[in-house]
Amino acid sequence: MPVNIHSSWKQQLQTEFEKPYFDSLVNFVKQEYATYTCYPKGADIFAAFDHCPFEATKVVIIGQDPYHGPGQANGLCFSVQEGVPHPPSLINIFKEIQTDLGVPYPKSGNLERWAEQGVLLLNATLTVRAHEPGSHQKKGWEQFTDAVIKKIAEERNDIVFLLWGGFAKKKASLIDSKKHHILTSGHPSPLSANRGFWFGNRHFSTCNKILKDLSNKSIIW
Repeated sequence: MPVNIHSSWKQQLQTEFEKPYFDSLVNFVKQEYATYTCYPKGADIFAAFDHCPFEATKVVIIGQDPYHGPGQANGLCFSVQEGVPHPPSLINIFKEIQTDLGVPYPKSGNLERWAEQGVLLLNATLTVRAHEPGSHQKKGWEQFTDAVIKKIAEERNDIVFLLWGGFAKKKASLIDSKKHHILTSGHPSPLSANRGFWFGNRHFSTCNKILKDLSNKSIIW
């Protein structure tokens, strides 16, 4: 199963790729893809890393699972392939951007445009079986993506981490808040957003202000 991953990440994560748990994980994923319909397509499993090199990463957004419906997942958290209807969480993300920054609601739900500006869109679990959310959890992906977060936290400075919802907030323990900038809020899913835990968090303007204060180029959300 050929996968695409930027050479900078290959170098940073080489020791992780050589660990026994990762070997078991690869065997599990290969077996799943050979037996069932799984998402995203094999070439896109590491798309978050392929579109956002290690040295270029400025912002990290952490999701949980890829979308499990046909044609949705493209390897970037919260993102869908071109022309696919926007899932509810993504709709609420775009609504908050619209209110926060005064920009029009976008037609495309493909967030590659963010990744290419230095936003690492990292799901904790990088694969899923079709129509079975959580089906690839606790197989090794979380150990791998925790190692990614730790690597960024240790090797880089002044990264903006956007942690949305209880699951993502737990990752704050992997990050030194003295070296980095951690913004937390409720999840953009309708359940959380409609209870007042998402809208009005102004994470997108706050993130850009942090980047600007660091003399870093802000993100065109």
